[in-house]
Amino acid sequence: MGHHAEGREDIVPLIDRLNKYPIGLPDSDTLRRILAILFSEEEAYIASRFPLTEATLTELVRATGWERERLRARLETMADKGLVFDSTYGGKTYYLLLPGLIGFFELSFMKRRQDLPVEELAQLMHDYLYGDPDKNMGHEFFGAKTPLTRSLVYEEHIPVDSRAETYERAREIVRAASYGAVGMCYCRHKKEHLQQRCDKGAPVEGICISLGSAARFMVRRGFAEERSREELLEVLDRARALRLTHITDNIRNKPSFICNCCSCCCELLGGVRQGFPQGVARTGFTLRVAAETCKGCGLCVKACNVDALQLVGEAGPGRRVEVLAGHCLGCGACIDACPSGSLSLAAVPGTPLPPADKQALFRQILREKGRLLPFVGHEIGKRLRRFVGLG
Repeated sequence: MGHHAEGREDIVPLIDRLNKYPIGLPDSDTLRRILAILFSEEEAYIASRFPLTEATLTELVRATGWERERLRARLETMADKGLVFDSTYGGKTYYLLLPGLIGFFELSFMKRRQDLPVEELAQLMHDYLYGDPDKNMGHEFFGAKTPLTRSLVYEEHIPVDSRAETYERAREIVRAASYGAVGMCYCRHKKEHLQQRCDKGAPVEGICISLGSAARFMVRRGFAEERSREELLEVLDRARALRLTHITDNIRNKPSFICNCCSCCCELLGGVRQGFPQGVARTGFTLRVAAETCKGCGLCVKACNVDALQLVGEAGPGRRVEVLAGHCLGCGACIDACPSGSLSLAAVPGTPLPPADKQALFRQILREKGRLLPFVGHEIGKRLRRFVGLG
């Protein structure tokens, strides 16, 4: 299986366990180095013994053979590091091993860390996600027919003759959430350590929204700060002023996050731009260009976060913007960039309905990848309640 990072044989069982998730981590020397930085040997062993669902301390004692208090202390450390998610339900504490993506990769850069070689880790993660000419990570993350995430429409640009469901509206998702927090953008923070900045001037701090039980975990473990509903709506307003694209879980009920993404930093949109146009589920809309008023200035092309627009024709009166078929997310982030008011959204008939919740989403992705064994599907349906994969 290749060279072991720093000779650590504990990394292989950890990779095997992580690859049982809907989104796994293809093995490579770079991945092994990343995991060797994030997980101590003891933590890698504990992680490799996790079941596919959340588990109590008693269940993990049986799985690891560790003494109870020693294991509890190590799980606390792992939760503080963002490797394990914990939540109390019915008077019991449950623990869930987080996937790599979306999971501990992101959390490793969602607070200022003194315990990690962040410059080295940022470069390793960049190399792992973008450096593979065969796009193994891209195929793993974006390879299922059903995307893990979806875009959200700018509500103000919904056509007057169309209707968007509440799950399609970022503001309604925030209003419906029981709890909310705001934190650091993993992508832009990681770019900082690569000596790069956002082309749109989007902030690193206070821009990524977490909701529900995910937000409670993020606040409790120092990855985010609690915010009121009104404050979260202001975050959305700031994101729209910067023409960022809202990305959330590809589910209808209780999404766990809303990221506000740019073309230059976001790894989800980077995957869409670099060969996986179906990698983020679209809204129920697409862009329309009024050819008779379009001036061909190209400002919307610069504003688009997924390279869905292109200028056609020679410079001058005949130059126009065209929408690349199958590339537009229908978010509407580009519309206000047009000085001639030539852009609008149009409804797309037959847009697929997102899965109901994280359980349904994960089962669907596993099924499409041929990984859904009967007992796995049963366990996911039986045990995962509120917080699978930060749900």
